[in-house]
Amino acid sequence: MLDIQSLTIRYADRTIINNFSLKVREGEVVSIIGPNGSGKSTILKGLTRNIPSTSGRICIANRELSALSTKEVSRIMCMLCQSNSCPADMTVKELVGYGRVPHKKWYERFDSNDEEVIEWALDQTGMFPYQNRLIVSLSGGETQRAWIAMALAQRPKILLLDEPTTYLDIAHQLEVLELISRLNDELNLTVVMVLHDLNHASAYSDKITVIQNGIIHDYGPPQQVLTPNLIREVYGVESEVEYVDSSSTPRIHILKKSRGISYEAIG
Repeated sequence: MLDIQSLTIRYADRTIINNFSLKVREGEVVSIIGPNGSGKSTILKGLTRNIPSTSGRICIANRELSALSTKEVSRIMCMLCQSNSCPADMTVKELVGYGRVPHKKWYERFDSNDEEVIEWALDQTGMFPYQNRLIVSLSGGETQRAWIAMALAQRPKILLLDEPTTYLDIAHQLEVLELISRLNDELNLTVVMVLHDLNHASAYSDKITVIQNGIIHDYGPPQQVLTPNLIREVYGVESEVEYVDSSSTPRIHILKKSRGISYEAIG
């Protein structure tokens, strides 16, 4: 579904992402983790062409990203950033309607099919009762669900999420992650998301990619990747890893900062 080969991204004379390669299968949930400034969000921006890559190759659904138009990319892939904004007078339904734009010519109005997709997206995210509410009147969790509904209205095959739980309390973090998990399961939606919380990455990911200073440090299932040694090397903290159920999902307990270990963030 998504094949990234030797991706390199530079700002001026600084290499932010260096020789990054990743294959994501259809229907997988892959989380990208790593210290602040390690280049996690830059990878997603490179995938959506928000920033240009210096070298490398990206294929989406067996098609070269460079050969696709912006509308074609938007029909296949949607990205939600850490902070999303819209006009103060925009309703939930109006926001979700923007997800249909990649499927319309500039002069075309919404038809019955578009309305059905919008209602479906609202229903999938539990936002149908809120469709006439202003976005600015929603709680943090409701707002995030509204944006996810907009993404679903695009009917993408791949959903990119840059720290989708940022600014949310614990209950709303879990609400959003459970929604993403359900959409992945029911729609076979491929998900690539940047997360900070190691336990969230462990519980909601099929695979985890660990980034440090713009380079892949490790990649694989949570139980393979999330070890005390890796957490010490990448984050500079001591931890205990507990396996609490038959699925072997690791639960991370951070103990203290490691002595004499540091990393150099790259911005």
